[in-house]
Amino acid sequence: MPVTISRDVLFQYYRFSLYNSPFDAHDEGCAIDLYPDGERAPSPVAGEVVDTKTVQAPPKAYAAEHDHLILIDTGDTVARLLHVDPAVEPGETVAVGDDLGALVRAGFFAPWVPNHIHLGFRDPDANPYRASGSLPVDVAADVTPVFWDGTGTVVDGGETWARLDEPAHPAPGDSFVGIANDVGGDGSGVLDGGLPHYSGGGLLGDDNAGAAALAGQHVGTADGRTVAWDDVAVLANGEPITGIALFCGRERFGAKLVGEDIDLARGDEVRVTIERGAAGDDST
Repeated sequence: MPVTISRDVLFQYYRFSLYNSPFDAHDEGCAIDLYPDGERAPSPVAGEVVDTKTVQAPPKAYAAEHDHLILIDTGDTVARLLHVDPAVEPGETVAVGDDLGALVRAGFFAPWVPNHIHLGFRDPDANPYRASGSLPVDVAADVTPVFWDGTGTVVDGGETWARLDEPAHPAPGDSFVGIANDVGGDGSGVLDGGLPHYSGGGLLGDDNAGAAALAGQHVGTADGRTVAWDDVAVLANGEPITGIALFCGRERFGAKLVGEDIDLARGDEVRVTIERGAAGDDST
């Protein structure tokens, strides 16, 4: 039985993703990453704090040495929250929206990933310290598909990422949107995940599409809402990049291209193409 995140909870955040992560729990959409504005973490759940734990994170020059786990008993489940330095203690009761602490830039992140809350759920009688066996997560908010032809102009970016102005959000702030699954041009749900740099992705809003396509190219096979990516490579203006970060956004939007030392600057016109037969790197 999936745990459903309400629309009101989701609207605390400017972005969410069920599949855009290398963590095992995301492989089947059994966790959700929630992206708040600012440096603090508003709680997505209500309940009693059971425990907090500090763990060693992989060493990265851009990341903190430690990450943190917060366990909250919601009554029906135990929520597992990562990437937040806890300002709460065991025995405290929290409500949705309460401040849980400062967001942590963890060594588990790829360099292009913004700070966020990782949220998963376990049955009350399961070991809450383990991620494997987490419950499926669903969202109680419609996500509008926006079509993308693979082109756009760079409007924001850094050393490892670039965001294009297309596809644009039709009504920023009013709803969540995602890049449309371009199968038959009918917008069969929206694509979620790291294409192709994570082992799989998701298809939200249409469990019966059977296939995933982007910018006119078949990119994966869908089993329900989970997608196995094809053996493909992503190119920007003919140059290979790591891939495309696919997610659902409520405010600023546009295709996000990612890769080490990505050579794209603001104002650059970009055409993204997808070629078959060159698998992405699942290590990032």
